[in-house]
Amino acid sequence: MEDFSCLIPDRRWCRRERARCAPEGECVTSATARAYPNIALVKYWGKADEKLIVPVAGSLSMTLDDFPTTTTVTLTDGGDTFRLNEVDHDGTSADRVTVFLDLVRSLAVDAGLDTAHLSARVVSTNEGPTAAGMASSASGFAALAVAAASAYGLDLDTRELSRLARRGSGSASRSLIDRFAVWHAGDDESSYAEAVSAPDMAMVAVPVATGEKAVSSRQGMIATAETSPFYPAWITSTQETLTEMIAACERGDVTTIGELTENHAIRMHALIASCRPSIRYLNPTSIAVFDEIAAMRQEGVEAYATADAGPNVFALTRPELAHIVADRLVGFTKDNEAKILMPGQGAHLIDGASA
Repeated sequence: MEDFSCLIPDRRWCRRERARCAPEGECVTSATARAYPNIALVKYWGKADEKLIVPVAGSLSMTLDDFPTTTTVTLTDGGDTFRLNEVDHDGTSADRVTVFLDLVRSLAVDAGLDTAHLSARVVSTNEGPTAAGMASSASGFAALAVAAASAYGLDLDTRELSRLARRGSGSASRSLIDRFAVWHAGDDESSYAEAVSAPDMAMVAVPVATGEKAVSSRQGMIATAETSPFYPAWITSTQETLTEMIAACERGDVTTIGELTENHAIRMHALIASCRPSIRYLNPTSIAVFDEIAAMRQEGVEAYATADAGPNVFALTRPELAHIVADRLVGFTKDNEAKILMPGQGAHLIDGASA
């Protein structure tokens, strides 16, 4: 590895492997990470701590193998900037990124790193729709957590990265994990995601809408907690469902996994609809997809419906049935494509990302 200390001797971080020197002698540190969305089989809906983003109950999800977010964090001497899908952003989305970077910088201060005073240029690309119930915030903040931690020089293990990603978006904690993840409730120290054993399953994505939803998940959770009379029962029943789901995963019981997945999704959307005023993420086409999946089961094709906080539906099925399910559901999709997704890789640095 080249030694850049001759150029900027008072910045020890410039000697790190991810550093490079521009022709004019400026030292640059950057890192690029990729993360995939996850779709919850046992849903996360509601926070015990709004600031720390600790959930009221645990959840379990499948990390997907497509629709990734790729994020590059480059340290700079200017202010933070955020560019998503080739568009510069300010306002709420940029503010969320800066708040998250401030958390990373505070960790760098605690670690005694010379990077702690630096701003960052964040450039992200989502290959799936953003803010449409396709878990783009999960992949987005998981990728940002891994890239920012690396660029600032933090040495964090998977558990610590999961806790960090959680502070950006709760479901991002699960996108750090390969294949299937359980995210624990608890407190700041104990709320993180870890791997759980589960059989191979496929998900068929049925995107019925790609526009940004009118009510964000964060706003929807607050409204549910404040106005739904069924919220306390949601918390206790979710804890019970999670216990059943983990047991079903461990014994490889795809049928029970599917039944619990569909039932919990229906419970979540019923809970959200019980807000005052009511919030409805599913649209008529979404409901039609749920009905079609139920009809397939009656005909002997095993598939189960789920949907996060948005109109887009996923069908959980056995891998050998995925093409049959996709062919049956493609007519409901906005762009005539029902994509088959398999369990994927957790968030990670991309090889060769360092300049």
